[in-house]
Amino acid sequence: MRVRFCTKGNLILIIIEDVEESIEWKTVQKKKQHKVKAKLRITKAAVKIQAWWRGTLVRRTLLHAALRAWIIQSWWRMTLSRVLEKKRQAALIAYATRERAVIKLQSLVRMWRVHWRYCQVLNAIYVIQGHWQCHNCQTCALLRGHCVVTATHLQFHIEIINS
Repeated sequence: MRVRFCTKGNLILIIIEDVEESIEWKTVQKKKQHKVKAKLRITKAAVKIQAWWRGTLVRRTLLHAALRAWIIQSWWRMTLSRVLEKKRQAALIAYATRERAVIKLQSLVRMWRVHWRYCQVLNAIYVIQGHWQCHNCQTCALLRGHCVVTATHLQFHIEIINS
């Protein structure tokens, strides 16, 4: 215990202190402050950890969303390329079918024209042979001839040779 006297003008102040009690009170206060500071440090550390974890979760979520979007975009591009390839294939098949049909028609028309010309030549030959057989009985003349068939017309050259 300690006793102090303080004078302030006419007033005398006597302070009786229990040193041990005041030291103990100060240490308790320091411990309380230390606990509050420790709690504050722990709280700040917890807040930092929570902020880091929330940031990690957000980044992970954004990464997953970006990967999913990338997968969907890749699938869509592949689907579009397949559809485009099928359209190209169908167009190629349609073109080839039309070309074959045109070629077939052209060959049929050419065959018909050649057949028509051939029939004309045969008819002409039958007529000549008929006339020749009638003529052969009456005279002894010889017929010489040749036939030329071109793409546009038919030519006959017949010579009657008297012997």
